[in-house]
Amino acid sequence: MTDAQSVIDKAVKSNDVMLFMKGTPQFPQCGFSSQVVQILDYLGVPFESMNVLADADIRQGIKEYANWPTIPQLYIKGEFVGGCDIVREMFQSGELASHLTEAGIVCSQPAKAS
Repeated sequence: MTDAQSVIDKAVKSNDVMLFMKGTPQFPQCGFSSQVVQILDYLGVPFESMNVLADADIRQGIKEYANWPTIPQLYIKGEFVGGCDIVREMFQSGELASHLTEAGIVCSQPAKAS
């Protein structure tokens, strides 16, 4: 495992909700990262993030870690959830809030009624 892989693995395993993104939650540097931050903020979910633009090894390493070619990438309780499109679809259907709740993570916004 490379140093970048070790850093990624530690971040994923030590944070209940971990977002690898371009930029920071306060200053996202791509629209897709911004959308995922807005969704998590709307749900009131505490999360940690890592700016992949700050380290080229992390930026490449996260793509290899989940075998997923794009950023952002969201992890919940160590499990890869997906990128922006998947997170947005899960949010719109209420599945994301349900998934978070089932993982023991409190959301301030409840899941949509089916």
